[in-house]
Amino acid sequence: MNIVLIFDQGLAGAGGKSNPNVGLTAVKGGVGSALMMESHFEKIGAKVAATLYCGNEYFLNNQDEVVTKMTAMVKKVKPDFVVCGPCFNFPDYAKMAAMISASVLENTEFKSCAMMSVENGDTIANYKDKTPIVKMPKKGGTGLNDSFSDLCDLIQATVQGSGELESIKQRVCY
Repeated sequence: MNIVLIFDQGLAGAGGKSNPNVGLTAVKGGVGSALMMESHFEKIGAKVAATLYCGNEYFLNNQDEVVTKMTAMVKKVKPDFVVCGPCFNFPDYAKMAAMISASVLENTEFKSCAMMSVENGDTIANYKDKTPIVKMPKKGGTGLNDSFSDLCDLIQATVQGSGELESIKQRVCY
């Protein structure tokens, strides 16, 4: 099973707050924070086919372009699932992730979700009916591994068309 990750510049390892104008970038395989997710993906037979990312400020200044182009990039990779996040409590990244995930679901045949903490309440309220949003802690540490396990449960049930999908969504999503 192939996964595409959508990251901001910080999670991609492309420069955090010091480099907010990183343009749209596609990298084969996983980069940056993908490493913390790989062992969870392996448990469900998934691997990261590509990581797509851009800077937060670049996104804020080019929202429509970023969403349209990232959705087009997903179409080229043809993954089984797209994970937009983990966004933790970063509001700009959470908005980008929710918008891209909703666009992927609306404009392609691919499955997708976003992943963020409850601190992104406005984004969750605006997008929870447009895309699944997996719950996670606002920072790494306590609860993060559980969130990644929940994410994998959602991915597996979605891709396999499991009858448990709705109960999994109720358990792991907002």
